[in-house]
This record gives sequence, structure tokens and C-alpha cells, in this order.
Amino acid sequence: MEDEKGVVIQKLIDIVNEISAISDYRCTVKKQYCNLARRLKLLTPMFEEIRESKEPLSVQSLKALNSLKEALESARELLRLGSEGSKIYLVLEGDQILHRFQEVTAHLEQALGDISYEEIDITDEVKEQVELVLAQFRRAKGRVDAPDVELYENLLSLYNKSSVTAADPAVLRRLAEKLQLLGIADLTQESLALHEMVFASGGDPGERIEKMSMLLKKIKDFVQTENPNMEPPARDKSIPSSCPGQGFMEGKQNSPLIPDDFRCPVSLELMKDPVIVSTGQTYERSCIEKWLEAGHGTCPKTQQPLTNTVLTPNYVLRSLIAQWCEANGIEPPKRSSQPSKTTSANSPAERYKIETVLRKLKSGNPEDQRSAAGEIRLLAKRNADNRLAIAEAGAIPLLVGLLSTPDSRVQEHAVTALLNLSICENNKGSIISSRAVPGIVQVLKKGSMEARENAAATLFSLSVVDENKVMIGACGAIPPLVALLNEGTQRGKKDAATALFNLCIYQGNKGKAVRAGVVPTLMQLLTEPQGGMVDETLAILAILASHHEGKTAIGVAEAVPVLVEFIGNGSPRNKENAAAVLVQLCAGDQHHLVEAQELGVMDPLVDLAQNGTDRGKRKAAQLLERMNRLIELQKQAQAEAEAEAVAEADAESEAQNQPSPSPPCLANAVDS
Repeated sequence: MEDEKGVVIQKLIDIVNEISAISDYRCTVKKQYCNLARRLKLLTPMFEEIRESKEPLSVQSLKALNSLKEALESARELLRLGSEGSKIYLVLEGDQILHRFQEVTAHLEQALGDISYEEIDITDEVKEQVELVLAQFRRAKGRVDAPDVELYENLLSLYNKSSVTAADPAVLRRLAEKLQLLGIADLTQESLALHEMVFASGGDPGERIEKMSMLLKKIKDFVQTENPNMEPPARDKSIPSSCPGQGFMEGKQNSPLIPDDFRCPVSLELMKDPVIVSTGQTYERSCIEKWLEAGHGTCPKTQQPLTNTVLTPNYVLRSLIAQWCEANGIEPPKRSSQPSKTTSANSPAERYKIETVLRKLKSGNPEDQRSAAGEIRLLAKRNADNRLAIAEAGAIPLLVGLLSTPDSRVQEHAVTALLNLSICENNKGSIISSRAVPGIVQVLKKGSMEARENAAATLFSLSVVDENKVMIGACGAIPPLVALLNEGTQRGKKDAATALFNLCIYQGNKGKAVRAGVVPTLMQLLTEPQGGMVDETLAILAILASHHEGKTAIGVAEAVPVLVEFIGNGSPRNKENAAAVLVQLCAGDQHHLVEAQELGVMDPLVDLAQNGTDRGKRKAAQLLERMNRLIELQKQAQAEAEAEAVAEADAESEAQNQPSPSPPCLANAVDS
């Protein structure tokens, strides 16, 4: 009985200490949370005196204290919700929260009332304090804080609107102010709170959480539009550093709006490792893995059943995110270098087939090696399980060895097999550690056209891992990629362009690309009729323009007329990238600014500033500001020139109107 007393009392003390550690409440109606926490803290002296007492507790008293422990646990969870929960949820579910408050208060009152204070060894002062707390709980049962009806109605109206419906800015402003979602830290914390609700939910959260997330996105976009120069705070220690997107804006002066497609539908944060599930939806890897580990078998966004749990890396989206970060001067979000632990699910028959092919690959017979490399190429193309099984069987080092064979067909099979294997995230590290990159670069330089194209695609696949960008650039991959961009088929040019774009995200590779002559090649591709390479070309130029060598080379290539043309007549994305390049060219160089002005860039810039993408609007605004300063300087210079001309004319006129001097007097001259 004494042991049970010690355990129960210590648990009661621990719970109250946890409640005391809750420092703030996110809800708009904080008073009832603060009152509940304050009253519960007043119970600590009673628990401490019972713990210090040598008197045993009766069965009835232990039962009452256990009931109080259960009530305190319920109160702790309610207070945690008020401190860590979503503000939007706390307002929209206000009736439910109020009901929980009433239940917790009633439970606490009953548990405290059931304790026989005559049987427990506590001082009169402590007993009076507990009786005061009990009386407060009795009075609190009939009293509730009035909710903010206007806030609830505004939130509810926005909650019930479709995601594409425009919201009233005045309503959004009221919501942001009343919910105190006015800064990056507040908005991020709210995203995290909704994120945690998804995973803490006992069942599928479904449409309810998704609609709350869309509502938060509207508020977030409004706040960042109203205050584009909002500075993010130093990292909040209460926010996990592993949160997707957290930290990507640290140290930046501007916080650009994240495009919707770049946000994880669960966390609403910028994705650092986007993956595709069987329904075709893309999520941040850590978020969807946590969802699956919680036992869910549905797609969080669509609620459709997942036919399998395979997570396919979305390399295209990852590269677009990296491009967006580069264009906005943001360090791309870092993804974990640790691959997920996955093993293949091949049948014994399939494994036997792979082992048989590998035995042929190991033979010294060129014909066997050629056919085996071709078979592995096809097997690795079919499915993810084959890719894992082939790597597990030890094929990668063997394929790397075949990259240097003089047989062009074997070489082509080997590099293409490595390309197919590299699609699997787990295999990238194995390919790199097998020292495949020098061999792939050699194929890129001297292989057949198909082999060169597949070598470029392989380098792109491997370069999605940030640390590989440095090594691939150091192995001399960039000059042969530029050559393929110039000489290849349409497919080869696109493979080379995507690889170059990805590699040039790393600052150290930009100069190598410029020195390899990429800028003249890109300018040629921009002006080719029906070339089909405009999107890729402008994206690469936008990255290179931020490098001093790239900026110089683009200026020498006389790019301004082409850029002005795309700002006026390109697609939204092309307008955005062309404006981004022109911003860099005109920074500190009035010559390019004057040239753009003379080419009539003002009207297209005004249109872009009003109707372009978010990034396009910002770039257009920067250019317009510089253009307006140029116009002011031109007017000032013209006014000064006119004033100087007027002054010269006045001086000349005054000189002409002066009387001629009299000739000297000869008589005086003689007398002198």
C-alpha cells in the first residue's frame, strides 16, 4: 500500500509539473486555460505533504487520488492542446473544446470532493488552499468565456469556400491579426500544429484537416503578400529542425511566397524530398513515411486506398524547387543523405534469373557480357523490385567495369543499366561508391550518341543528391555536357540541359559551365526556330546570371534584345526567367538598362508586374524601379544640359552687348 501511495503521489506531482511547464496558450480565449493551469498548480503543496507524511492512506483515499490523477491527465492534454494545437482548429472546434473544458472541470471537482481530508496528513493551511481550489472549480462549472463570434464566423465562411475562391482581403487581415499569425514563426508553428494533428488523429483526418490547411495557406499568402520584406526570426528551439522547409528562409531578408505545387499537402511547407505515392499525389518523404508508419493505408489528400507503399522520388519537382530557390536567392532545403531501408520483394524465380544473368556478366566472353548487360538494362527498366534485387546481387561494380570496354554496344548497355538502376534512391550511393562517375563521363565524351545521351541522364539522376553535384563537376562532366547540348539530338540536348541545370545549382560548377562555352550555345538554342529548348535554356541562364562570370558572358553574347522579346511574348515561366536574367545584367550596368529601355521593355514589364507569376512580378518590379531611376537620371542630366546651354547662351549674349573699349589717348601717352 505504501509503494502504491508513493507511485500515485509522484505521478500527481509530475503531471502538475508538466502543466506548470506550459508557458503560453495559442488560443484566442486564453483566460480559461490560464485559470485552469493556475488552480492545478495550487494542488502541489498537498501532494508534497502527503508524500512526506509517514501516515498510510486508506483504500478509499488511494482510489480518490487515482481518480484525481485521471482528471489531471485529461486536464494536461486539454492544456497542451491550447498551447501546441492549431489556432484555426481551436476556433472552429470551439464548441467541442468548451465541452471538454466542462467535462474536465466536473471530473476535477468530483475527484477533489471525494478525498477525505480528515484522513490524510496535511496542514490546515494547505487544506484551506485545496478547499479554495475546489470552490473555484464548482463556480467555474457554470461560467464560460464568451467566444469571439465574429472570428468564428469569418473563419467558418472562409473554411466553407472552395480553395480557388478569392477571399476578402479585409477578412484575411482580421483573421491574421486576431489569430496572431503575422510572422514567419507564427505561420510555421501553425503549419506544424496542423501537421501534428494529421498524424495524431486516431482515424483519417480527411477533408476537415485539408480544408484547415487550405485556409491557413490563404492567410499565409495574404500575410506574405502584405509584408514581402518580412524577416524570419532566428530558429525557434521549439520547432523541430527536421521539419520540411524549416530553416530554408533563415538569414534571408525576403520571404517569397512558395508556389502551391512546391508545398507538401500535409505540412504546407517547402518540400525537400518530394515523393510520389500510388495515387499520383506528391508529398514530402518524411511526412508520408510518418503517415504510413501510423498504419494509414490511404492517400492523405484524396483519401483513395494506396495500392502499394512504394515512394517514387519526384526528381523533376525536386529540380524545379531547387531552381526556384536559386532564383530567389534561397539555399535549397537539404534532404537527408540516409536512404530508406528497403529490400526487394522479388520472387525466388526472379532472383534466380538475375543471378544467372550476373554469372554471364562475370564471364570473360564478350558475347555473354553484351547479352547480359542488355538483359540487365531491360530488367532494371521494368520495376523497382528488380532494381533493388540487381543491386543487391552485386551488379553495379560489374557494370561500372564495362564502361571502359572498347565494345560500344556493351558500353551503351552498361551506362543505360546504371541509369535505370539509379532511379532507385538506395542505388545512387552504391553507384557513386563504385566510382562510376569517371567512367560515365568517359562514355559522355566518346561513346555513341545514344550512350552519351543516357550518360547525361545518369549524371542528372545522380546529381539530385547535393553532395554528388560537387564530385560530378570535379570529374570533368560539364564540358562534354555542353558539347552534347550543342551537338546532340533533341532528346540528347534535353538530357544535357537538365543535367547542366542540376549541376549548376552548385555555385562552384557555374564558372566551369561558362568556361566550357555554355552561354553561346544557350543563346543559339534560344534563337533557333522551333527549337523546343526555350524553357530549359532560360532556366539555365537564370541560374548562371547570378555568377559574375555568367553575367559577363551573357552580356557579351548581346542577350538583351532576346530577353526583352521573351519578357513581352514568352510563356509565364519564360517571362519570369528572362526578367530574372535581365535583373542581374542591369545590376550596376546602366548600358544594358539603357538598351532594354530603347527596345521598349517598359510596357511588357508593367504587364508582367501586374499579371505575371509571383517571382515574375518581383523581378519586373525590380527592373521597373531601376528603369524609373534611370529615367529620373536622364531627365536630371537633360535638365542640367539645358541649363548649361542656357547659361552659355546668356554669357555669349552678354559678351556681345558689352560696349567697345575707348582707344588710348595719344596726348596723354606723349605727356607721360
